[in-house]
Amino acid sequence: MSATPGTDALLAGLRRICLALPEVTEGLTHGGETWFVRRRSFAKFVDPEQHRLDERSVAFWAAAAPGTREELVAADPDRFFPPRFGGRHWVGMRLDRDPDWAEVREIVVDAYRQNAPKGLVDRLP
Repeated sequence: MSATPGTDALLAGLRRICLALPEVTEGLTHGGETWFVRRRSFAKFVDPEQHRLDERSVAFWAAAAPGTREELVAADPDRFFPPRFGGRHWVGMRLDRDPDWAEVREIVVDAYRQNAPKGLVDRLP
């Protein structure tokens, strides 16, 4: 079992994935790094050491298609959870348990697809 990266490395990994998508910007909301496509947020980094949120672990929250959150939480409730941000279709994923970066990328790209205009989605590989 490999060691889990530190918080800075987890943020850097998530940032790299988010900023690789077309026209994504980063800003702070509610004290944490958040990624936007044309002013619509689609992902947020959550560090319990820096946020006044009820999260107990380093995680990210992402927009999700209807039903996705329920499927992920039911399949693996130790890693996925319903976040307190973004509405009923957002999903939270813990990053402090040896994250699978390919899976993180898949969730981020799906989140981007939920909020990006069609022309930008069409630019994805």
